[in-house]
Amino acid sequence: LSAFLTLLNDRLSESIFLPLLPYLLARFTSSGSTLGLLSGTYALSQFLVAPLIGALSDRFGRKPVITICVGGSVLGMGLFAITLSLPWQQICPSASAAGLPLALLFAARIIDGISGGTAPTATAVLADITPPENRAKAFGLIGVAFGLGFALGPGLGGVLGEMNRILPAWGATGFAMVNLLMVSVFLPETHPVEARQPLPRKRALNPVSLLQRVFAYPDVRRLALAFFGFFLAFNGFTAILVLYLKSAFAWTEGMAGAAFALVGVIAMVVQGGLIGPLVKRFGELRLTLTGLGLLTVGCILVPLATKETSMPVIYSAVSLLAFGTGLVTPCLRALVSRRLTRDGQGAALGGLQGLQSLGSF
Repeated sequence: LSAFLTLLNDRLSESIFLPLLPYLLARFTSSGSTLGLLSGTYALSQFLVAPLIGALSDRFGRKPVITICVGGSVLGMGLFAITLSLPWQQICPSASAAGLPLALLFAARIIDGISGGTAPTATAVLADITPPENRAKAFGLIGVAFGLGFALGPGLGGVLGEMNRILPAWGATGFAMVNLLMVSVFLPETHPVEARQPLPRKRALNPVSLLQRVFAYPDVRRLALAFFGFFLAFNGFTAILVLYLKSAFAWTEGMAGAAFALVGVIAMVVQGGLIGPLVKRFGELRLTLTGLGLLTVGCILVPLATKETSMPVIYSAVSLLAFGTGLVTPCLRALVSRRLTRDGQGAALGGLQGLQSLGSF
């Protein structure tokens, strides 16, 4: 329960303001490239430190690593909220003109990304306390926590943003602080001292080596490239979507938040309840191709929207995107897993996570 609530709080604090970035940054920049880099900085930072965080949790235990990670998120979120709240033009016009607020926002996202080891470490907690035959069910809680957080976060962020544009950033900071309190008080240490391992060599902590290990398996190279290409396209599209909706149709924070909340609800339903029966009936390959087809149609619908039809067209488009993503992500992982021996599972699936982060950046 503690691990589930930790993941839920973490996803809430992250998703509550991300769909609102174009509105939050309007004072500092209207550049789509700057927005894209700011959105991707978190994923790149997470990619670079993920192997180190995993090794630290094996060496020093799960609880201290999760506590430090959540503490880093509080620091990153707090810096983001403070930077957005300060009246830069009044207190220091020269600093604003020199780009200091944007630099601080990038620093906040980097700090938060470096601290983004909550999910893999919480997964390790579940593995520590769950018998092997029940781990698949336990790991399903991760998808539920992420889906629920993504369903609630953008909607709440949209409501807060309609009241005050800065409130979502402070709400995200508040959720991160609650998360830190819960981890400190309720999360038990599940990795006993006798099971702890020494830190590996520096080479093993190089994130690029994870990717090399994936492509060392000839049977999964093309699937791994497909996995990377999917996240490259999907995150490139969604990162700039809200800016497009704001510029083209004058959508408000609440409307954009509702669209992303819809994505979270559909993805949670697909991955939480539909994917199992669908795989049994149609198989992973057919579902992957179907999901990619739905994604393609969703992407094509967006530029076809007009100001008069933007609401029904955009909500239909993001629904197709969400359903397609809910099919593609687990099915591609399963296709890779089925082509590997038992000994290669951990390295290759860990490398897929790295490809996901790199594609997201």
